[in-house]
Amino acid sequence: MATSGLQHVAAMYAGVVAPPLIVGAAVGLSGTDLTFLTGACLFTAGLATFLQTLGIWKIGARLPFVNGVTFAGVAPMTAIVASAKDKSDALPMIFGAVVVAGLLGFLAAPVFCKAVRFFPPVVTGTVITLIGVSLLPVAFNWAQGPDPAARDYGSTTNLALAGTTLLVVLLLRRFTRGFVKQIAVLLGLVAGTLIALPFGVTDFAPVAKADLVGFPTPFHFGAPQFHIAAILSMCVVMVVSMTESTADMLALGEIVERPADERTIAAGLRADTLGSALSPVFNGFMCSAFAQNIGLVAMTRIRSRFVVAAGGGFLVLMGLCPMAASLIAVVPRPVLGGAGVVLFGSVAASGIQTLVRAGLERDNNVLIVAVSLAVGIIPITAPGFYHAFPETARIVLDSGISTGCVTAVLLNLVFNHLGRDPEAADVTHPMESGEELAPAH
Repeated sequence: MATSGLQHVAAMYAGVVAPPLIVGAAVGLSGTDLTFLTGACLFTAGLATFLQTLGIWKIGARLPFVNGVTFAGVAPMTAIVASAKDKSDALPMIFGAVVVAGLLGFLAAPVFCKAVRFFPPVVTGTVITLIGVSLLPVAFNWAQGPDPAARDYGSTTNLALAGTTLLVVLLLRRFTRGFVKQIAVLLGLVAGTLIALPFGVTDFAPVAKADLVGFPTPFHFGAPQFHIAAILSMCVVMVVSMTESTADMLALGEIVERPADERTIAAGLRADTLGSALSPVFNGFMCSAFAQNIGLVAMTRIRSRFVVAAGGGFLVLMGLCPMAASLIAVVPRPVLGGAGVVLFGSVAASGIQTLVRAGLERDNNVLIVAVSLAVGIIPITAPGFYHAFPETARIVLDSGISTGCVTAVLLNLVFNHLGRDPEAADVTHPMESGEELAPAH
């Protein structure tokens, strides 16, 4: 149970620590505070996993389900950070928005599980793809170095370290099997850090300053602040997270031969949302299911939820050990950038896999994907596009995930639900008239 639980932690560790690293860097946290934030996210991921696997009352799917910080919230959270006049208010604004979004999601869970039909693969696939695409620029910036003002930013040394790390991860994924293959990203980070030692870019100060035992002090970064624009942005993320968790529960139910019914989905969503609402108390972010661990269950055929609960226990212990959490702060940014290309690119690829099942032979669905992706990519390709809008509105608009999700949901309602003609001909391209494909009468 211990080794299998550790394997689940290894498979999702990089995914848990990446969001606090991105948001912490955007806020400008010191190495000590960044270590604290990372440890808090590990701790809250463990608590959320307990809720999901062991469950209490009508909370928890009681499936081998790992919960952790969702990638979907990263872009909106960095948008909130950018909008904050005082960076010290950024994290309290994020925490307040997550608390409200979590509580609203908890109340909506019984209703949401019945409204899943409004979030088909054409919507979820588009949003997941946007999550990965939105995060890739972060990996590219990491690959160039930690400080854009530094002389070595974007140097051949930094880019070589990023490329070497990426190569190590790819080689491990190609030529290894089993447990080693599952932790290829983690091993790539270790290898990249060791290779970086002779170049003097590895800083062990965070480990030296970290305590062996510590506790994530509640509201360490300040009491939650409640701003309507930030709350709306995180509510959109909560909808995305709940949709993805529902799909993951359905998939996991098939794998463990215990199909997830409406009651199971509602209980699982309650665990997700309650875990998210409690997470900011201990300085963590929004929690959701980790799809990579579902693949691990399918591969190992170890279906016990108590094994995953043991993994949650290890996450809690790591969160209570600042020295363990500080190890990720040692990894040079270029090394993180190289691994981030795989990590964030895999998220985008997962979205594309979902879109493959979305029925793109229908012209309506192609249009939904085309327009939603275009709207979602605006903040990435044209960062100043919404500069004339009020600052509060830009918190939502500058998040491609939020705008892309809303666009996909609305277009799906218009094209596939409202006044839909069930006998409408399918075409393969949105620009085709469909006349030549119409059935003969």
